Amino acid sequence: MKHTILTGITVFALALPIAGWSGKGGESAHNGNKDRGHSIQLGPRPFFLVQDMDQGSLKNKLESCEKGPFKRTNFSIGHRGAPLQFPEHTLESYEAAARMGAGIVECDVTFTQDKELVCRHSQCDLHTTTNILETPLAEKCSVPFQPAVLDAAGNLITPAVAQCCTSDITLAEFKSLQGKMDAANPRATSVTGYLKGTADWRTDLYATRGTLLTHKESIALFQKLGVKMTPELKSPSVPMPFDGFSQADYAQKLIDEYKEAGVRSSKVWAQSFDLADVLYWIQHEPDFGRQAVYLDGRYDDPAFDHRNPATWSPAMTQLVADGVKIIAPPMWMLLEIENGGIVPSRYAKAAKDAGLDIITWTFERDGPLTNGGDWYFQTLNGQNPNPVSPDAVINNDGDMYQALDVLAQDIGILGIFSDWPATVTYYANCMNLK
Repeated sequence: MKHTILTGITVFALALPIAGWSGKGGESAHNGNKDRGHSIQLGPRPFFLVQDMDQGSLKNKLESCEKGPFKRTNFSIGHRGAPLQFPEHTLESYEAAARMGAGIVECDVTFTQDKELVCRHSQCDLHTTTNILETPLAEKCSVPFQPAVLDAAGNLITPAVAQCCTSDITLAEFKSLQGKMDAANPRATSVTGYLKGTADWRTDLYATRGTLLTHKESIALFQKLGVKMTPELKSPSVPMPFDGFSQADYAQKLIDEYKEAGVRSSKVWAQSFDLADVLYWIQHEPDFGRQAVYLDGRYDDPAFDHRNPATWSPAMTQLVADGVKIIAPPMWMLLEIENGGIVPSRYAKAAKDAGLDIITWTFERDGPLTNGGDWYFQTLNGQNPNPVSPDAVINNDGDMYQALDVLAQDIGILGIFSDWPATVTYYANCMNLK
């Protein structure tokens, strides 16, 4: 997804249902039982969150499910794998997501200097997500590391900077790198210090091994793990066409690699924030376009107000007319406060009324919610309040399940991206979501 914090139910029974969203996981599993031959292990976090919830019927329901059984579910989508604790877009992160019951896992797709597709959240994030600055390849970075400037009192004058892009290096060079937790320390005066910026609510415990993958390798891994796939075509950070590689070539190459691997289109949800990419797939690859996901990033436009339909261009009905079937906004755009409770937003209702299915993002990305969380809960924590009902309703970690319940039961989302899929897997199984 686009937004990054360093320092997205019942499945609809439509006349033409989303083909691959059956989520049937074979035998059920709980902490070591088998699901299609793969272990589903939730660990302690979902149980911790349920215990942290306010007393009420939802807590009672979730407590009643503590003994399982649990199985893999398409409602639980591994956002970059499981980056709450594992380096994102690595073999280890993807495997962790699958073990926690994610039925769908994401590879964000960008390209190297030799125009090969790889899994990275951004074309230019290698300086925060890998060890490139500690290797000889640092010399190839678009912006070499520049240390922070501090005054005599230790006040920050100029933050440390660097920019290293996949397009700066070849595929072979990319594969020589190691993934790390996505973070940087802007006060650093050395490369070593710059790379030590992991938030205190995350961990470097699993960052000792981060195996980077090409897009093709992610496909092979996901097939082995038995999960479905949701690649996101990332916006290039270099001018296009890049050495003759056009945006259309880029969008087509992503789909071609699934076709070459023999992956059925029903197992792939291709995503993009660029509506033109989604429309390209709808027109040129209709089998894959049928499940293409329009990631709604219009919140970056000052003229856009998710509470005011007059500012939505294109309108929900126009998206449907253009062939878009799934829209994916951040979860705060779907939620509102009314009379002290969490309810579907006007945006959510309009999307459903227009006939769009909804996926949302990103659960478990705001850190502890004791103080309301941050960007992903902004309409519920007072940062982006409803003028009619401005009170905040998020004040403990367990409150995230209250928000998830509205997304699932009242809005009917198809699924949600999570940085720790076990949390969503627990809820989905308890509510018998597929």
